[in-house]
Amino acid sequence: MQKLIYGIGAFLALLIIIGFALPRTHQIEVRTEIGAHPATVFALVNDFRRFSVWSSWAKTDPNAQFLYSGPSRGEGATMTWDGAIIGTGNQIIAESHPYERVEIAINPGEPGAAESWFHLQPGVGITTMVWGFKADYGLNIVGRYFASMLGGVVARDYAEGLASLKEFAESLPTADFSDVDIEHIVIEATDIAYLSATSRPEPPAISEALGQAYFQILTFIDANDLSDAGPPLSITYNFNGSELRFDAAIPVRGVNYPNPPNDDGVKIGQTYAGAVVRVRHVGSYRLLNTTHRKITAYLAAVGMKQNGAAWESYVSDPGKVPESELLTYVYYPTQSN
Repeated sequence: MQKLIYGIGAFLALLIIIGFALPRTHQIEVRTEIGAHPATVFALVNDFRRFSVWSSWAKTDPNAQFLYSGPSRGEGATMTWDGAIIGTGNQIIAESHPYERVEIAINPGEPGAAESWFHLQPGVGITTMVWGFKADYGLNIVGRYFASMLGGVVARDYAEGLASLKEFAESLPTADFSDVDIEHIVIEATDIAYLSATSRPEPPAISEALGQAYFQILTFIDANDLSDAGPPLSITYNFNGSELRFDAAIPVRGVNYPNPPNDDGVKIGQTYAGAVVRVRHVGSYRLLNTTHRKITAYLAAVGMKQNGAAWESYVSDPGKVPESELLTYVYYPTQSN
């Protein structure tokens, strides 16, 4: 019996010696090439709600509960989970550098603390994505043993996750929105005099239709003792490839409710009130379609839904400002995210 005890002790001592000889840190990295702009890919890894859409990890335990707190995206965004299969834990975005990298702390300050990261490298028509993981087991010998055995499993799961990310990112609109400044703001309703109109979807035709509509609206404003209260607007409702349907509008003051003036064409109404994304467009009106495509791509990437008709506010007077300096604000109503 004494020999058996000594043998067991020697065996345990050997396990401890081997355990301390194993690396205290474990790190893996997997990578893939994604046919999407870095801005789109970044949006999918900089928001835990979007992470849960493409990550197979969340699908492993369909009954798991997820709680999101802090900012919607970027530094400080936090996700906590509790599941029978994936266990419990939390992670927080510790660093967020737009279109380049996201650093995530896993279970910070607790046993089993680790870190993961997404590094993005732009290419010609592609984004190379690197997804890494690192854990420091310190004096946890059991953790060191398991790390050496489970490293391949973690790498396989990460590779599967990147394959899912690639498929999802490549299904989204392709416009690169990294060069536009997108604001999330809440606006109040404004009284407007507006006229519904249609036009061919060509810049000269749209410009002519807007000019005629604004002239009719200004005549209406003068005839009803109103005053204009802001730059003219164009609210787009429908575009089917052959015809553009929109409201030309001018903000006004002096509306007498509940019986506002109206005629057969021009009417009194109000603009949308609520959450919007706003983009500042500087330059030719002919390039506004590009800005609209970028906003649409952004909304798809961050998972926000449009909540009504988009509109443009023409701040500059094209008769006084060079075409390259024309200022237009583009607004998209959004649902809460």
